[in-house]
Amino acid sequence: MKTQNTTLREIAVSDLVTEAGAFKAKRYRLVQIGCTGIGDAYEINYTFDKNYVFETVRITVHDGDVIPSIAEHYWASFVYENEIHDLYGLTVDGMSVDFSGHLIHTATKNPFRNPPEVTKMEKEKPAAEPKEGDA
Repeated sequence: MKTQNTTLREIAVSDLVTEAGAFKAKRYRLVQIGCTGIGDAYEINYTFDKNYVFETVRITVHDGDVIPSIAEHYWASFVYENEIHDLYGLTVDGMSVDFSGHLIHTATKNPFRNPPEVTKMEKEKPAAEPKEGDA
């Protein structure tokens, strides 16, 4: 089994398009863009690969921040960027194809934006079996 070589670097949002361009110039492919909520912010990871070497750059954004699209370097990024817009309600500026919130249809608009607090409930105890003579 081959050991996977990976790196992760935090970058400023303002450096994202430049970083993506540098990966494109070095002939890296875009592997994924993933977003996750972390308290009142969101981490967005952009992973690139060349010769089984994965490099990830991470930006951190908040509600109301505008994320620049990397479509000028990776046209197909629109799928990930529309997903981030639809599920998290974050604004991505300059997508190559903008579905205007209609790529993913969910029962709740932006379901991952402010996920509800989950409260663990105790299981209800089963009702007692009726005793002989009970109606």
